[in-house]
Amino acid sequence: MANDEPRAAMVAGPDGREVVLLARIRKDKIARDHPELVDRLDAVIETVAKPDHFEPDALPARTRFYRRNVGPSRWLMVVVSYEQQPTRIITALANRKDPKRWKP
Repeated sequence: MANDEPRAAMVAGPDGREVVLLARIRKDKIARDHPELVDRLDAVIETVAKPDHFEPDALPARTRFYRRNVGPSRWLMVVVSYEQQPTRIITALANRKDPKRWKP
C-alpha cells in the first residue's frame, strides 16, 4: 500500500499512535459488509480514540476496540491492524455480545 492512498479518517489511538481508516476499507469492507455503519464514521473513529474496552484480536498484531451504546447495537467493535504502516482500521461492526474479557 502506498502511503498516499486516500484516507477517510485519521485518529490517535489510546497509545498515541496514528490510526487511519483508508477510503477503500470504508467503502469496500465496512460499508459493504456492515451497511448499518455507513453514516457512523464519527462513532468508528471515537471507538479507537476513546474505547470503553480493548483487547488483543485472535490474530497477532491486531487489537479490538469496543465502545458501548454508540452504534446500532450494544457494542461497536473496531479492529485495528499494526501489521503495516500506517496502522489502520481493517473493519468495524456492531455487536450485541459483551467482549470476551469485559468486566463491568
